[in-house]
Amino acid sequence: MNIQLSLKLMILLSFIAMNIITNTSFATPNRNHHNKSINSTIRGEVAKIQRQLKKIEKKRHIASRSRSAKFKSKSLKNHTNVLKVTATAYTSHVAQTDSTPNIAAWGDKLRPGIKAIAVSRDLLKIYGLKHGTKVRIKGLSGEYMVLDKMNKRWRKKIDIYMGKDLKKAYKWGRRKVELRWSL
Repeated sequence: MNIQLSLKLMILLSFIAMNIITNTSFATPNRNHHNKSINSTIRGEVAKIQRQLKKIEKKRHIASRSRSAKFKSKSLKNHTNVLKVTATAYTSHVAQTDSTPNIAAWGDKLRPGIKAIAVSRDLLKIYGLKHGTKVRIKGLSGEYMVLDKMNKRWRKKIDIYMGKDLKKAYKWGRRKVELRWSL
């Protein structure tokens, strides 16, 4: 929100509150004719500020739509979510997972060549990702599917499945990426 409009709105609201307190607590019938003109002036100012705020929100909405249009997938729906996350890589080795490295958290079978990711649990709860959601990772081709979830200690993080290729996983390292998906 524009700072000037915020300040105007706060001043106007404090003026309204003071006017209400003084007029309702000790109002006399002789002052009521004066209150009507003040109230209509206040209502006009509030309406003017509300119109300005709507214009600003409309401009923001149009600007955000034009930015998200640059990175669209034909298979994704119109409403696309965008989030910057930390991305690491993992493989099907017992040292990086658990005693069943080819089985994901929801029971899906992982095999080399599959485009899968594991997501931190906050992405599931807060951001609406769920098992089977297709996502796009900026900088990588194709769509990846959410098939695994990470330990509870991780926040805003994904793990990209690299099959059994340890060199590829180490080469990937840790990066900040843009994740896109539709609900």
